[in-house]
Amino acid sequence: MFKPPFQKPLPKQGDPRKFAQQGVTLEGFIPVAELPRVVEATESSAGNVQVKLEFKVSEEGKRAVIGQAAAELSLICQRCLEPVSVAVESDISLAIVWDEEAAKALPQHFDPWIAGEGAADLYDMVEEELLLSLPAVAYHEEPCLDGKLYSSGKPVEVKKEKNPFQVLEQLKSSPKS
Repeated sequence: MFKPPFQKPLPKQGDPRKFAQQGVTLEGFIPVAELPRVVEATESSAGNVQVKLEFKVSEEGKRAVIGQAAAELSLICQRCLEPVSVAVESDISLAIVWDEEAAKALPQHFDPWIAGEGAADLYDMVEEELLLSLPAVAYHEEPCLDGKLYSSGKPVEVKKEKNPFQVLEQLKSSPKS
């Protein structure tokens, strides 16, 4: 794992195929405010995402990017509906491919990153990986609601309703004139 916080911003653009051929490692941060879909899925645009990306050619001969992204994001607690800070970490293991056909032929331990010729948006790739790592439900670790709210006193008795089909049953069994 890497040791954040990094002091310099991660470059927004880069040529992933060239980086893989050269064995480039990038370390830096991305301001959360620069990731619009993450901002939309969270409660605050404050903070930074710490990122380490290692571009390389894998044992299978695929150009790949391996790395991590980590951030403290503000989500809504599903118990008390107040903001809660959640540590979100994403392990990145992507093969750089041209199209869907190439993506289908990848080994199972790689997810595809479909990138065209030249520079690609590194922020967009990291944003996608962070979104996939968001928890389905966020909540405070410590109890955030008064225990008395869980109980409303006496149990409520449910009244049995009349069967709406009972009238039809009576009509069916009545003699015809």
